Amino acid sequence: MSDDAAHEQFVAIGFASNGGAAYCPKCECTAVYTYAARRIWECQPCHHQFSVTSGTIFASHKLAIRDYLGPSLSSVNAVKGVSALQLGSDLDVRHKTAFVLAHKLSEAIGAEADVTLSGPVEVDGMYSGGHARRANVKADQAGRRLAEEQTGKRQVVVVTRERGGRTLPVAVGKQADAIPFIRSHALPSTTVHTDEAGGWARLHADYEMPRVNHSISYSQDGACTNQAESFFSRLRRAEWGQHHHISGTYLHAYAGEMAWKEDNRRRPNGAQHEAVTGAALMHPVSRVSAGYWHRAQR
Repeated sequence: MSDDAAHEQFVAIGFASNGGAAYCPKCECTAVYTYAARRIWECQPCHHQFSVTSGTIFASHKLAIRDYLGPSLSSVNAVKGVSALQLGSDLDVRHKTAFVLAHKLSEAIGAEADVTLSGPVEVDGMYSGGHARRANVKADQAGRRLAEEQTGKRQVVVVTRERGGRTLPVAVGKQADAIPFIRSHALPSTTVHTDEAGGWARLHADYEMPRVNHSISYSQDGACTNQAESFFSRLRRAEWGQHHHISGTYLHAYAGEMAWKEDNRRRPNGAQHEAVTGAALMHPVSRVSAGYWHRAQR
């Protein structure tokens, strides 16, 4: 695809609400004219100049327009996601550039998850990270479950998944920390299926809660969390098969991306690609993935 063809596709997706015709993002006026030397428009009433990426997650981009279609195509074609190293190789850019671009796309599709769940909901948690290298000699190996051997980096992804509906993950320190998140997204009339982990006891006052003992069976008297486990399977395979290591700082972003893939797994790849690109063009300028490298504030 040429850069002109890629730009036309961006215009068609970004201004789909106006039939693919550009309009001013400031005053929403359709009376705009195009510059001959550059791919920008100017609004006749307010004289605001804008491009197809102005005010979006791709604002102030440095790469060619067609290079921004590649990540969304790679993302929807790879069921377990694509690593930043592979994406950088495909686009012929540095790893840092690919990393930030991939996380901008994750941020855009994750912004669509602000919904309320009303049907039967499954809640479960999956621990990730905090691995400590074991000693070479077995006699020197300490028990990894001991408190003094914990690295402090271990987190849990808690998912609230509606049967036949949306998948909403959140990364927290322990399962009980996700209780406010669950209450804010699941209506009080919702039936919440969980396992017998002690952290879910505080939900009994708000929901009808069938619970399953996984040491006995996968499902029990109609209670099961198999769809939540299905999401965890995708997230775990993405970690092991593609990224190999996920930092706790970005765990929520990877979880959100896998949740979107799980919810849209039955849609054609072309529809997924348009959805990802459309979400990126509708999302405002990122305040999270705003640099080429992210380091902890000191």
